[in-house]
Amino acid sequence: MPTHSKPRPRAPIRHLVIVLGDQLDEKSSALTDFDPAQDVVWMAEVAQESTHVWSAKQRIAVFLSAMRHFAKQLTAKHIPLDYLRLDDAPNPGTLAAALGQAIDQWQPKKLVLTMPGDWRVLQSLRQVASDTGVPLDLRDDTHFYSTVPEFSAYANGRKQLRLEFWYRALRVKHRVLLEDDQRTPLGGQWNFDADNRKSFGKTGPQTLKPPLRFASDAITTEVLALVNTQFASHPGQLASFGWPVTRAQALLALKDFVDHRLPLFGTYEDAMWAGEAWLYHSQLSCALNLKLLNPREVVQAAEQAYRQGHAPLAAVEGFVRQILGWREYVRGIYWTQMPDYLERNALNAHAELPAFYWTGNTDMACLKDALTQTLEHGYAHHIQRLMVTGLYALLLGVKPQAVHQWYLSVYVDAVEWVELPNVLGMSQFGDGGLMASKPYVASGKYIQRMGNYCKGCRYDPAQSTGAAACPYTTLYWDFLIRHETRLKKNPRMAMQLKNLARLSGPAREAIRAQALAYAQFISHDHAQL
Repeated sequence: MPTHSKPRPRAPIRHLVIVLGDQLDEKSSALTDFDPAQDVVWMAEVAQESTHVWSAKQRIAVFLSAMRHFAKQLTAKHIPLDYLRLDDAPNPGTLAAALGQAIDQWQPKKLVLTMPGDWRVLQSLRQVASDTGVPLDLRDDTHFYSTVPEFSAYANGRKQLRLEFWYRALRVKHRVLLEDDQRTPLGGQWNFDADNRKSFGKTGPQTLKPPLRFASDAITTEVLALVNTQFASHPGQLASFGWPVTRAQALLALKDFVDHRLPLFGTYEDAMWAGEAWLYHSQLSCALNLKLLNPREVVQAAEQAYRQGHAPLAAVEGFVRQILGWREYVRGIYWTQMPDYLERNALNAHAELPAFYWTGNTDMACLKDALTQTLEHGYAHHIQRLMVTGLYALLLGVKPQAVHQWYLSVYVDAVEWVELPNVLGMSQFGDGGLMASKPYVASGKYIQRMGNYCKGCRYDPAQSTGAAACPYTTLYWDFLIRHETRLKKNPRMAMQLKNLARLSGPAREAIRAQALAYAQFISHDHAQL
């Protein structure tokens, strides 16, 4: 790929069309009226997007490789393109400064931009437009089923927002998994979540086919070398890099999931197993969030698998709910609640994120496996994120903004619109229940029930005090004790608080003392590192 393409138009031009690293779709709204005779596409790799949070190498590489492949695709179609590479000189290092230079060069009459996925980026680009006096045409992201105004209208006046009702409305509107009357859900119910909570038992997953991974071509090889050099101090590693970075690869990954893992996805979507990173999950969120895949084609492929008898309804509905339901829901929450959403901390949590989140060096088997896998692949499935890495941080009382920054740093599919509500709201209950109806807290026994981590761990999930006590179990009871008054107001916590009430005063004091000693140990360990 050349350092710069050589666009045909000359300054001044009509439109400078900004394409960000998570907008790699030729059908995006910013390109709908593109005229190669008088418009130019502008793309830029800048260090700031890898350093405003300490991004892991896998995440940096997947964005850069996908961007460069998309640029090559545009150039092959003779679309005028101004592409600034990370290693170009001069590169000012920020999107705002780089865009300012491009405006000076091209003197556009208008900037055109599809809605970004990050509030920070949007404000930065708006400021450049304001400072330079060039109008900004900000267009809706048609990649999604719903719009932000549509979600805002749905949310207006509601004291609580719940995924289920929004999901049902979208199912009906877009005619997904419905009977012939286009109103009744297939199978007579909207949600099959109760059927999708099985573990692998003692034997583990059987005849599990690994997902399709992609060998590095010349562009990706160049990117990997660049990341290893320019971001050498960043966490993670690149030896296992194999993510889809083109639309063609993403379509192959979608077919591979539907053919080989979708039929058992629902049954085992909450299951975990040591050393098994992929299991029956799709690993399509990265391609979806880069816009290499459209959610409509993903949902259609899953529904077709059901109608052809290839996958059971419970599996397909569970998968569709993640795409058509959850993904649309978190986007609506993000854009209707920002920017103050980022600062919410309903549980008044202020502990530091333990240093071992960046290394995987912990003796908790479940956490070590999830962290090691994350740093190796830039990936962990949703139960590992919610009920291993996220649960530990919630129970320990880590400041939700620190947890958010870690998730945004390490996962290849992390774009703030989807990552922040999932972490601060769902995982850490930092919004006080706006997004999720209760804190998702559990003891070590949940992890024991859903996988085999505890079998090889030095800690006993049944113990809350003593040398062998599982930190998850100790911190679980301590969490309930600390927040008991608040949690009593939540009917969904009634059973857990009923169990708490059975603990005697001395038992509570012992748990509290062990939890405090443990937190001090973790804090000291963090400070030492």
